[in-house]
Amino acid sequence: MEEDLKNSSETKKNILIGATGSVAAVRTIPIARGFIEAGYNVKIAVTESAKNFISEESPICEVYDEQSHWSQWKNNHQVLHINLRKWADILLIAPLDANTLAKMANGLCDNLLTCVVRAWDLSKPMVLAPAMNTMMWENPFTNEHLNKVREVYNAHIVGPIAKTLACQETGIGAISDTQEIIRCCISLLSNNYIIQ
Repeated sequence: MEEDLKNSSETKKNILIGATGSVAAVRTIPIARGFIEAGYNVKIAVTESAKNFISEESPICEVYDEQSHWSQWKNNHQVLHINLRKWADILLIAPLDANTLAKMANGLCDNLLTCVVRAWDLSKPMVLAPAMNTMMWENPFTNEHLNKVREVYNAHIVGPIAKTLACQETGIGAISDTQEIIRCCISLLSNNYIIQ
């Protein structure tokens, strides 16, 4: 890992990664691994559709889903989305699919991740790494939704980039490079939430 990505803080910073139902969710674990190798604490909150792309073999950190959300409440009356919000110093959603973006822009909170977003402490940074088909990215709703989440959450957007997508079409919509996503988050954490 590059030296400039190392956690320079005396206390480990906490990074909550949200993963949504884009095929790019296969990149969530490598992103988490990059943060862990750089000395950060990481937890992951996944939507049900993200679970189709994330392997649960040998987890490198705690992974929470809808079942976790409700089982904690049933077992000890813990409110998981509030606990995750309190724990995290930054929220990274990578990948952010069109569905979750639309939910965020309209204030919906019907799963663990969107409940975290709705309850997010706006003094903490939020980074979004969109990933979707080119036509979905170019849909007018996408720009409207991105503008709304920037306004409401002061969210930082990383990407997407142009390349050949999983659907075999070439265009913009692929999740940004892992190192670029990591660098953006670390820059925010290291510089009082200002990207250098």
